Amino acid sequence: MSPSAPDGRTYARFARVYDAVMDDPRPKIARLLALVERYHPSAASLLELGCGTGTMLDGLASVGRLTGIDRSPEMLASAASKIPAARLIEADITTFDLGERFDVVICVFDTLNHVTSFAGWEALFERVHAHLTNRGLFIFDVNTVAKLRGLAAFEPWFLEAPGATVVQNVDEPVDGLSTWNVWIVEHCEGGEYAGHHEPIGELAVSLEQIEAALTVEFILLETHDELGGPPDEHSERVHYAWRRR
Repeated sequence: MSPSAPDGRTYARFARVYDAVMDDPRPKIARLLALVERYHPSAASLLELGCGTGTMLDGLASVGRLTGIDRSPEMLASAASKIPAARLIEADITTFDLGERFDVVICVFDTLNHVTSFAGWEALFERVHAHLTNRGLFIFDVNTVAKLRGLAAFEPWFLEAPGATVVQNVDEPVDGLSTWNVWIVEHCEGGEYAGHHEPIGELAVSLEQIEAALTVEFILLETHDELGGPPDEHSERVHYAWRRR
């Protein structure tokens, strides 16, 4: 999983401004709903790994019973206020055991990249298989090494959020592993400021390695890049839909 921030946790303060600085979730929600309708229209339960502030779950309510897992209590608190009908669980997405199965499991917004060892990815894949119904869907996306290299070439960028300025940059990946640095500068009373740094690990691996790890237990249904075309080594983000064997 991602490395700890200086206070011992990641997302402890980032959770407060997360929704304000993230990409528009609506295209991702529409993509997920289309995949469920195409490959499992009778799906009645969905589990999200790394549900964060609950934005994706909130947009997927039509699928049925919703469950979200995240290891950040701050993120889960935000999700609980947004989607009170969902069941939310604080757990590690590589080791969880809920003792039940779901029609759909999703892991999106490059959450998988924040598991910073490939052994962790394989453990997550095993947990997904154990929690899917027969022929259930596993849908996820990943940032690629090309994406991390591209981000590392940029100067730090600034985003304004309610009560805070967020500064981000990405370190050059080494063996596919990089760090996404997030600085939150909170605007306090009296014109004072408080700054916090949260380093968030990102691991990218080859598409061949991902697919080799999944093909024994899953059937590949669909894969494409951010523009809808076939992915290659130049793609920045790759989307997958798999079916449990």
